[in-house]
Parts: sequence; structure tokens; C-alpha cells
Amino acid sequence: MTQLKGPRYDFIKLVSTRAVWRFATVAVAMTGAAYAKDADKAAVPPRELQGKIAYCENCHGVSARGFHGYYPIPRLAGQQPEYLKNQLQAYIERRRTNNIMFNVAHVLDPAMLDALTTNLHNLDPKPLVGPAPKELLAAGKKIYDEGLPNSDVPPCASCHGPEAKGDGQLPRLAGQLSDYLFNKLTNWTKERGQDPKNPDASSIMQPIAHSLTEQQIKAVAAYVNTLE
Repeated sequence: MTQLKGPRYDFIKLVSTRAVWRFATVAVAMTGAAYAKDADKAAVPPRELQGKIAYCENCHGVSARGFHGYYPIPRLAGQQPEYLKNQLQAYIERRRTNNIMFNVAHVLDPAMLDALTTNLHNLDPKPLVGPAPKELLAAGKKIYDEGLPNSDVPPCASCHGPEAKGDGQLPRLAGQLSDYLFNKLTNWTKERGQDPKNPDASSIMQPIAHSLTEQQIKAVAAYVNTLE
């Protein structure tokens, strides 16, 4: 409702107080009805949302905790909504190339995207433990917490948080499949940044990934996989 400004008192002089309040009451009621109508349009029916979640679980596993296989499929549970939206948009814009995910991403309208990413963020299953050796956990924790100063690798915790929960466009790593992370970090250029003219927040990882040895990547991936 547009509020009266400026010559408000001149207006009141021309009409009775009762008329003013009647006008205001009607206007508020009409505005509330309009908002309710817009909210109805924006709401995603629970059945549609559950159907989309079930579709995601076909690949990403029960409760979206990830899936081990020839091509490990990542955990989405607990992931930051903003990060998920950014990466889905990256598939649409071909900054990341995956035909299956392109088909998934480009049909999501804004309301479904909000509902889906919020639901995935709120899931909290136990980590799906990967094949990484347990003897690497201590080395992985040290790299995660302290980085590798001699290799210009900052602590992972400086971006992903001390508990690896992520923040905004910076992804959650806690509970992520170790073999999935290993594949991404050892093949970063082909996995991310496929359109150098249109980079996103993940571009910060390119020099870091290239500075880590395969053994160091295995260690970090093994450590964050154990975090809940």
C-alpha cells in the first residue's frame, strides 16, 4: 500500500476521519490478499518437492549422503544452499560440464530451487565412510587446520570453517565422500573452471589443488570425510 506523503493534513481536511480509516482498512486487506496470492504461487507443493528429492536420491543416495561407485557421486546433505545454487547455475552455463546435471538444473524454477536446496541443507545423515586409509587422518587434519606454508597452501579451515561446514558460496566438506573429493582435486581443471571467461568462487581452488600432492589430497579427503 502506498503511504501518504507531503500534504497529508490537507487530505485529512477534505475527508472525514471515518472515511480515512475505511480507506486504509480496505487497502490493507487488498494488499494482504495480494501477498497471500503471490505466496500461493511461490509455494512448492510438498508432493512435488518430495518427488524431486526422491529423484536426486536415485544418484546421490538415501538422504543425499552420497554414493560410492565407479564414478563417486557427492554428498549433498548439509550443503550450503547458495553453493548448490551456484553450481547448478554453473551446469546450465556450461562452466561445469555434465549432461545429466544440465538436464536436472535447467528445469528447476526459482521456487523449486529454493525449496530443494533448503531441504538438502537441512538433511543430516551420518557420513558415508570412504575407502581412504585411516593412517592419513592425522596428516589430513594438520593440512586442514594449518595448511602448507612452504607450498603457499592456506588452511582449508580459513575458507570452509573449523568444522568444514562451509559458508555461502564456499561448500561444506564435512562428510563428503573421500574418493569424490580426491577425483575433483586431482582433476580440477577439467572438473571446474571450464569457462575461464566466466569464473565463480570455486576458481580460488585451482592454484591450491595444483599445489597439493596426491598423497596430501588423499589425507585431507580422508579427514573431512570423518567430520559430521
